[in-house]
Amino acid sequence: MAEGLTKKLFGDVIYVDSAGVRQGSVDGFAIAVMAEIDIDISLHNSKTFDDLEDTSFDVVISLTPEAQHKAVELTRTMAVELEYWPSLDPTGVDGTREVMLDAFRQVRDDLQRRILARFCED
Repeated sequence: MAEGLTKKLFGDVIYVDSAGVRQGSVDGFAIAVMAEIDIDISLHNSKTFDDLEDTSFDVVISLTPEAQHKAVELTRTMAVELEYWPSLDPTGVDGTREVMLDAFRQVRDDLQRRILARFCED
């Protein structure tokens, strides 16, 4: 979701690539809530840090403690900004379809606020 949001908001000025600790498919709830704001992530291919082809980062933002640890290891010898944005893992929420969608919307909206605050130039 973070990559899709950043590309929509700043795709013409920021190169963004996302990676996780584990590879997997994009969650259907994530696809649904991003479609609500006209962002299609259905074709997104998730990758791990090891799959990254480029390691020329200015900023690495991690959303989980495990990803933060991996980012620290990856960038140990690089001049790069590391940021940690603790985020709810909506896949851990149980409940009805609407409860699940609300959890994903909360993460989406929180990420959008953080991305705008971090990358908007006044």
